[in-house]
Amino acid sequence: MKEILSISSIQLKRIVALKEKIEKLQAKLQAAVTGPSPAEKAAPKKRRMSAAARRKISAAAKARWAKVKGTAKAAPKKRTMSLAARRKIAAAARARWAKFRAAKKA
Repeated sequence: MKEILSISSIQLKRIVALKEKIEKLQAKLQAAVTGPSPAEKAAPKKRRMSAAARRKISAAAKARWAKVKGTAKAAPKKRTMSLAARRKIAAAARARWAKFRAAKKA
């Protein structure tokens, strides 16, 4: 009895954690020996769809709705800006801000 009272709370928490770990491992071992339960066998894995597949399905659905609504095409693809154009715009923005700061100081 004196031994239990001399154990610190940290040690006691560690003992409890180890005991829980042992119980979980024993349960896993028991499951491995007896085999999986019918409930575990019945649960199918979730199917994951790639982003490309989702885009294809989305495009097909949009095309079907466009046909129903009477328009010839679905919305055009969004255009992207080239790296050179973005850099040109950024440089122009920096120049505008530099000009603004210079005017503010004067």
